[in-house]
Amino acid sequence: MTGTRKSRSFLLSAALTRVGFVALRANPPGQPARWERTNYAGRTVELCAGPAVAVGTALAAARVHPAAGLAVLAAGACGAYDDVTGYSCGDTRRGFRAHLGALRDGEVTSGAVKLAGISAAALVAGALLKERPLDKLLAGVVIAGAAHGVNLVDVRPGRALGAVLVLGLPGLLGEGPGAELAAVAAGGAAAVLREDLGERTMLGDTGAHALGAALGAAVVAGGGRAGLLAGAAAMVAAAGSGDRVTRWARAL
Repeated sequence: MTGTRKSRSFLLSAALTRVGFVALRANPPGQPARWERTNYAGRTVELCAGPAVAVGTALAAARVHPAAGLAVLAAGACGAYDDVTGYSCGDTRRGFRAHLGALRDGEVTSGAVKLAGISAAALVAGALLKERPLDKLLAGVVIAGAAHGVNLVDVRPGRALGAVLVLGLPGLLGEGPGAELAAVAAGGAAAVLREDLGERTMLGDTGAHALGAALGAAVVAGGGRAGLLAGAAAMVAAAGSGDRVTRWARAL
């Protein structure tokens, strides 16, 4: 039965993401230029994958647990804010250090707003997913950290999606809600992998943060105190070494 539920979660997430992606590409709201970006190689790509992934995985995650759907949707929405506002302002800063440094200088960047929003939503989701106070806090750290971590490696085609598929594999081998949420993350990633690798689309912060939050929710839903501690420690370490993580992703 659990295997069937995992399969359904994967297929639902993939189908919802794919339908949204195709619909957005066919009829993007507003001016077409709003949905275009220049990638690392100077090619013009579109951003339709991000919103499609965020909505598709959020709906599929909510079927497993409403709090997980909330975390994914909020992370995607905060990422979308940074995609639009940060791009229009020409802000290319990445990582906690850059945005916290700007805050110390009195500048509130779109990235700082995004990080605050994702953190708040992650803490709310963690509080709903866990019962004990410490577990609630650790769950929030894991969800927010995972959302940030996937975005850190979204620097070349396939890096973020590949990370989601690889990191989601251990969860897929498990049982229960954690395994189903890992399947949700994997399904959303698989749905747009071909176009991402082909440099026809990109996740942007919208899709990367949403998929990361789905992975974080999978860890939270599938793990006890020890798993939460390990996950939180890994997320804090990744955030503290953000520049190295990004350079490593570029070099792959």
